[in-house]
Amino acid sequence: MQIAILTFDGFNELDSFVALSLLNRVHGWRATICAPNATVTSMGGVTVTARARLNELPDMDAIVVGSGVRTRQIAADTALMARLRLDAARQLIGAQCSGALLLAALGLLGDGPVCTDVTTRPWIEAGGASVIEAPFHASANVATAGGCMAAYYLAAWMIAHGAGEAQARSVIDYVAPVGEKEATVERVMGVVSPFLA
Repeated sequence: MQIAILTFDGFNELDSFVALSLLNRVHGWRATICAPNATVTSMGGVTVTARARLNELPDMDAIVVGSGVRTRQIAADTALMARLRLDAARQLIGAQCSGALLLAALGLLGDGPVCTDVTTRPWIEAGGASVIEAPFHASANVATAGGCMAAYYLAAWMIAHGAGEAQARSVIDYVAPVGEKEATVERVMGVVSPFLA
């Protein structure tokens, strides 16, 4: 599996780095930061080198769209949005928090429920989508997650889809807090399992 963590300047470190780390724990998978430029700087001032560029998006098996402080401006940038070639018929696509704005701009949300953060919710609803009070929801190959720590749900869903539920459980178990491993695995998988059938 080749996975792009779609990342723009002003990105939320938790969204991009948690998903990146979890997805790379699957043997044979390669998740990389994908950005429009050679480097990208987070909302906290962390600058990272992009390992993939936007022209590589069509070649990816899965795409995670993180959030950030500039997502609304990005969604309104028609030239930049035209460079985001995503295919929900072939790729697993997940968005976290304000990343849902990009999926909405690309017409990928459909008419299903959307999960997002409290800040982004009014903008998503203004676009006509229905936001639910839940950390995760998926319809076919498109998923949305709300809240920084919901990256666990997005990653577990992608891992279960591509490598099986046992692998997803194993990855979540490995990173879960000591003394809370079983409860964490059951909670995370309890949220994503209904969307795996």
